[in-house]
Amino acid sequence: MQFPNYSIVIPAFNEAGRIPATLKSVVDCVRRQGWSAEVLVVDDGSTDQTAQVVRAFAAGAPEVRLLQNSGNKGKGFSVRSGMLQALGEVVMFTDADLSAPIEEAERLFAAIAAGADIAIGSRWLESGRQTHRQPFYRQFFGRCFNAVTRLVMGLKFADTQCGFKAFTRGAAQTVFQLQTILRWGFDPEILFIALKRGYRIEEVPVSWAHDERTRMSYLKDGIKMLEEIAIIRWNALLGRYGKQIEHIHRTGMAK
Repeated sequence: MQFPNYSIVIPAFNEAGRIPATLKSVVDCVRRQGWSAEVLVVDDGSTDQTAQVVRAFAAGAPEVRLLQNSGNKGKGFSVRSGMLQALGEVVMFTDADLSAPIEEAERLFAAIAAGADIAIGSRWLESGRQTHRQPFYRQFFGRCFNAVTRLVMGLKFADTQCGFKAFTRGAAQTVFQLQTILRWGFDPEILFIALKRGYRIEEVPVSWAHDERTRMSYLKDGIKMLEEIAIIRWNALLGRYGKQIEHIHRTGMAK
């Protein structure tokens, strides 16, 4: 069996309305770029027609594969499931709204080809690349959360939360098997684990456009994410992530 060079994982919950356009954009890009790639949609227990829509699309697009959770497990669970079941040599995940255009994946792939183990998209290294900014209150809460992660967890990245990240297969298998946070706050944990395990992480500026349909509540989910930061620190104290080896390389300094 010949494995693809790239796997693109898309977590989806009640995305029947926009997943066809998302899959068309992704598959069109894969074919246009000539990538050897698979596209994995992880249905997180949707109560709408997401699974049926994806199956119908996959009937005419062999690149697309559907995975289904047994119920609503959370975005972190869905990403972990897709990343661990992916077959590609480079494995990435992206949000179903494609806030970062899938064409920007080439920037992540290039960083990995240049020697990074992990490449993470950033909205803030070159903020001028944002074509549709978040409302001010979302920018404010996002910056506050990022400041907390920098202070408490030592994550010196401009943007930990951008849902656009790529891993070598080896890094993905190690990091996601150690992941414990299953909902919105999983991004800081996987970066924390990666640093603990000594992986080289490169932060890459990407184009990005805010989608008004985002389901994340910065108040409710933000409080939960702060609780999860405490869990991550506790896990680290218990030695659940392995030895401390921090090696990081980025394209720019956090602002």
